[in-house]
Amino acid sequence: MVVTSGPDRARAGGLGLLQVSAAGVLWGTGGLAVTLLHERDGLGAMTVSAWRMLLAAVALAGFAALTRRTATARELLRRRPGRTIAVGCGTAAYQGLYFVSVLLAGVSVATVVSLGLAPILAAVHEHVRAGTRPALRQVAVLLAALIGLVLISVTAGHGTGGGDSPYLGLALAVAAGITYAATTVLGHSLARRTDPVTLTTCTTTVGAVALAPFLVIAAVAGQPAAGTSLPSLALLAYLGLATMALAYGLLYAGLRTTSGSAATIATLLEPVAAALLAATLLHERLPWPAVVGGVLILAAVAALRPARRG
Repeated sequence: MVVTSGPDRARAGGLGLLQVSAAGVLWGTGGLAVTLLHERDGLGAMTVSAWRMLLAAVALAGFAALTRRTATARELLRRRPGRTIAVGCGTAAYQGLYFVSVLLAGVSVATVVSLGLAPILAAVHEHVRAGTRPALRQVAVLLAALIGLVLISVTAGHGTGGGDSPYLGLALAVAAGITYAATTVLGHSLARRTDPVTLTTCTTTVGAVALAPFLVIAAVAGQPAAGTSLPSLALLAYLGLATMALAYGLLYAGLRTTSGSAATIATLLEPVAAALLAATLLHERLPWPAVVGGVLILAAVAALRPARRG
């Protein structure tokens, strides 16, 4: 879709930002589901990630068939195989790197480094490519978002607890941030030319294939490989359908009219949603610095909304 007039462009940009923000909120609910699955059935993070992408891929493939997008998906893989596979594998790799960094360095370090590095790298890429310098407003928005991320990640929920190998975990968190930024930039390029359902179907299928070996590894190692109760199966279905299929569909729809750097800032709503959910359902402490951090992130996202001009 090509938008030419100022008001229409601003309206489309606002809708795109809303779609990306909704994706971030959905991702924020995933942490609680993963925690419950681990407590109920002992499922590891990579096992859950593999089921998440596999279930999403099956659902998306079925929806693509019902809406007659299967041929379009095949055409995308034929026409842009390298970039499509890179985005799919990058999405899978980010999940793995992030979850392992959480175990090794703690959730605070993993969240701040991986999510905080992505908008910086995306903004640098955009300005280097365009040969421009960031405006003062953009710098202020980015700083507000990053300060908010640090405050909410360090003080809410798990606090500053670390893992057994903090330096390796830090390195993996940096790798996760780089992967997330690169995947978003590549996805932005594809999203501007591709139907969101088609793009999500292709990249999620690629990611499911990349993570499928972890299900085999869990089974061979005698570790829990699937949920054993109806509530656990429902949680797996929620992770696949809501936090993967729907969330990434919203992300790619939003990337059609939103820049990659703005999208990475908007998805910082993920830790805000996670903190609010934990405070509401798990009665976890939500100290005032976390509240200030959440407000800063919300303000930064609101400032991303393009102004309407006639």
